[in-house]
Amino acid sequence: MSADPTQVLAFETDCHIFDGCGFPAPGLHSFLFEPLWGDGDSNVYFNKTMLLALLGSIIIVGFFWAAFRKPKVVPGKLQMVAETGYDFIRRGVVYETIGKKEGEKYVPLIVSLFFFVWMMNLWSVIPLAQFPVTSIIAYPLVLALIVYILWVSLTFKRHGFVGFFKNVTGYDKSLGAVLPLAMLIEFFSNLLVRPFTHAVRLFANMFAGHTLLLLFTIASWYLLNGIGIAYAGVSFVMTIVMTAFELFIQALQAYVFVLLTCTYIQGALAEHH
Repeated sequence: MSADPTQVLAFETDCHIFDGCGFPAPGLHSFLFEPLWGDGDSNVYFNKTMLLALLGSIIIVGFFWAAFRKPKVVPGKLQMVAETGYDFIRRGVVYETIGKKEGEKYVPLIVSLFFFVWMMNLWSVIPLAQFPVTSIIAYPLVLALIVYILWVSLTFKRHGFVGFFKNVTGYDKSLGAVLPLAMLIEFFSNLLVRPFTHAVRLFANMFAGHTLLLLFTIASWYLLNGIGIAYAGVSFVMTIVMTAFELFIQALQAYVFVLLTCTYIQGALAEHH
């Protein structure tokens, strides 16, 4: 059963440095939420992270629908913003990695992945939400599995079984005696480690970033008593600095996620020599 966020919040807001209570450090309880609907004991429920994921999806679809429902030759402000974001991913990520000819068909997928991941990250600094959905491992893991399945299917389709085997094992006769060891390492790296690292890279950054934001935010309130006020000010400044830094990391991690996705697709389509 998860911790009750209202009880945790009440404890944190009532606790100050000279009140005789210890520092309420953020922990795993900060990533657990009581169900908004359903029974958490039966694992059939709807909680805050699910709500944010749903709202984020609606926001993204609504934004692009509003921007392109009546496209104009001379775009308005909303259409211009949407076109800029779309074109940035298409030209700066897909074309640069996969190529224009091969990559065009994957642009919708990559654009969707980028804006979905970015929106899920952005919830961390949006008031009232203040929680990055991607700091829950299930979300980046599902996205990584979608990419993994696409990579495997494309490799099979393009190269057949033998070509797939050579592709995932990095088969290269010039390696000589170390070829079997190299193939074994490449096999486990591509088929087992790849989806894990693809998901964990996003998850770990968002988990750590949210923890740091919580740490400095709680510390600002905890130190707001007596001579601790001076330290509370420093902690508050760090909260602002970390929030700005987190905004950069959120966009960067969305970019890295789709860049790796394009790299995997390019590897699946490339001819093996």
